[in-house]
Amino acid sequence: MALRIEIAEPAEPAALQRIERGLVEHAVACGVEPRNHRTLGVVLRDETGEVLGGLVGSTVWGWLQVAQLWLDGAVRGKGHGVALMRAAEAEAVRRGCHHALLDTFDFQARGFYEGLGYRVFGEVLDFPTGHTRFFMEKAL
Repeated sequence: MALRIEIAEPAEPAALQRIERGLVEHAVACGVEPRNHRTLGVVLRDETGEVLGGLVGSTVWGWLQVAQLWLDGAVRGKGHGVALMRAAEAEAVRRGCHHALLDTFDFQARGFYEGLGYRVFGEVLDFPTGHTRFFMEKAL
């Protein structure tokens, strides 16, 4: 059988789905609990419906995974980030989650997350060059 490796940019959706399905099937074969993977979006809008911020993540294996949190500069520092995080955590608990996981950088929001009860459990130096990436978790 002739095999080949391809660099696909952008990655083909069907290939990505097959890879994910293969990983899920392997986990099930190893006796891992069901993934119960669901995407999660929490959006902050103004009275006209314009998006001024939001959180993108997922819930999987009893964990909330926060992938992105952003606020427009005009609404930063007014409690909206806390409100977005609390809404995401409440929804995660409603979905049966017991912990939350996220990452941030030294030029972003480590202190903000620590103020919400997250703790650093790992870091990667020089990512990006001259900076540190922090991995954080919290029990919900």
